[in-house]
Amino acid sequence: MNILQNIHAFDVQTFYWCMARKHRAKLTRMGRAISFSADGPLYAVVALLAWTAGYDTLVLILAFGLLLERCVYFVLKRGFKRNRPADELDDFCSFIIPSDQFSFPSGHTSGAFFIAFCLSEWFPSLNVMFYFWAVNVGLSRIFLGVHFPTDTIIGALLGSACAALMIGVLV
Repeated sequence: MNILQNIHAFDVQTFYWCMARKHRAKLTRMGRAISFSADGPLYAVVALLAWTAGYDTLVLILAFGLLLERCVYFVLKRGFKRNRPADELDDFCSFIIPSDQFSFPSGHTSGAFFIAFCLSEWFPSLNVMFYFWAVNVGLSRIFLGVHFPTDTIIGALLGSACAALMIGVLV
């Protein structure tokens, strides 16, 4: 068995563990709202608020960084073409209709970690709140049944790496 098969087997096992949680229905309801907060429009609001508050460098990082993150995200998504849990697992239906066909990496998680990383650089006293939100975005994507755990882990790494790169280049 190769490494990808081992990762997939672990992913499926962890996914089923999440789906078997006692409070999964409540987590799914909360997950809809949390996931919605990472759909994208919030990021434009954050950039607009940063611009009106005079954080011009942060606005540039958000604009160019999200552009970079989206480009890398689409290359990975189309390159790996990993099926979503509902398409991969015979006995499972997701709780929402995903916006695209493939699951790897999680774009919602990537965007959330990008925003959390950037905002934590400017407002370090709020970093626990920003990362708490980002982690919950990733968890919501699993509990809504549209991503395997490694999709969200790689999404978190992708968003963080793009933010670190943009901050390193533009600051």
